[in-house]
Amino acid sequence: MGKRTNTAAWNGKRWRIDVQKDGIRKSFYSSKPGKTGQREANAKADAWLDDGIEARSPRVNDAGGKWLLEVQQTTSSTNYRPLESRWRNWVLPVIGNKRVNALNDQDLQNVINKAHTAGRSRKTLQLLSADMRAFCKYCRKSKLSQYIPEDLKIPAGARYKGKTVLQPSDLIKLFNTDTTTYKGNTVRDEFINAYRFQVLTGLRPGELIGLRWSDIHGKTVNVARSINVDGEETQGKNQNAVRSFVMSDMAQRVLEDQHQHTGGEDSVFCIVSEQYYYHRWRVYCRENGLTPCSPYELRHTFVSVVKTLPAGEIKPLVGHSEDMDTFGIYSHTLTGDAENTAQAVNGIFLRLLNNA
Repeated sequence: MGKRTNTAAWNGKRWRIDVQKDGIRKSFYSSKPGKTGQREANAKADAWLDDGIEARSPRVNDAGGKWLLEVQQTTSSTNYRPLESRWRNWVLPVIGNKRVNALNDQDLQNVINKAHTAGRSRKTLQLLSADMRAFCKYCRKSKLSQYIPEDLKIPAGARYKGKTVLQPSDLIKLFNTDTTTYKGNTVRDEFINAYRFQVLTGLRPGELIGLRWSDIHGKTVNVARSINVDGEETQGKNQNAVRSFVMSDMAQRVLEDQHQHTGGEDSVFCIVSEQYYYHRWRVYCRENGLTPCSPYELRHTFVSVVKTLPAGEIKPLVGHSEDMDTFGIYSHTLTGDAENTAQAVNGIFLRLLNNA
């Protein structure tokens, strides 16, 4: 901790105090008259001497630009782009001109409240809260502020964005119809096993595309990578994404069928890009009369089907953290336990397909 041995002096226009630390000399000022101004200038100097906090902190707009650059350099483009968009559209218009060391919980709450009023989903509000907490942590590490957000709340009325999932009649069609239309001809859909495997396992599209035959060991699937929409290989969406799970019997049969088609390749499903996969899935839905949904919503379909199982069994299976509201978000997973979970999943799908 630094110690000041002098005090601010009035120079006819403002209070000024010169201090030095680690060979660096800085001056601090206050234009307020009287002892109030002197105390303010001294306090600025003390803050810098004690904690290294800049007396005149940058604005959120400027500090945020440097933080975003660091984020861009340390994460994938698919993680960075939506974060940058949220920051630009929701954070900067509300607190962009605020000094970093003047931020408080209400400032950040105002950002969340404005986005809620504009009808943004609960998930978006949670992401905004996480963005601002991460920015404040960056500011503390950079000695721009000591502020720690403590009391940010997501409005009770905020709701998750509605998701579309396949209904039982759609699943009957999916598991009984192999054909689609390609260049005007009725052909076997090259990704039919990919659609089915995703519904049966809850894999994210990028995880499905990144799956290799070397990741399959008997009935165990090791999820080791993900391919994002830009074709970049990553370790997945979060720290829980890298995981292993035991396949259900149905999923294993789908994979055995797929091995007859692509067993000589490195990639299991040989999907060239997420965009092309999405395109072929939409064509399959249209040609076979399935409820239109996105490939990511095939993951939602899986969680919706198995929602009667304990959350503790499903979370490891789909790569969710313990505190994530898996069923709240995804519906409208070991040693011996993994095998039990696989058979439970298998039983649920069999009952659904036989009774629909």
